[in-house]
Amino acid sequence: MWESCIDLFQTDEAKRSLKESIIVPMGNIIYNEIYFYLWFICFYHVFLIFLVLANLLLLLRLIKVTE
Repeated sequence: MWESCIDLFQTDEAKRSLKESIIVPMGNIIYNEIYFYLWFICFYHVFLIFLVLANLLLLLRLIKVTE
């Protein structure tokens, strides 16, 4: 019985069916749950890059003034 179950899941049709019925919907559910957090992280990184660049420009301006 164990071997027949293994043989069933090794067929291409069973793999395709498993992928279409379980894996793809689970991926969509997970993506829909973390969609907001992904956008938040992207905007946070953009803001952080601008903040670092602003600090760099201020530092360069300060160094130029002191020379």
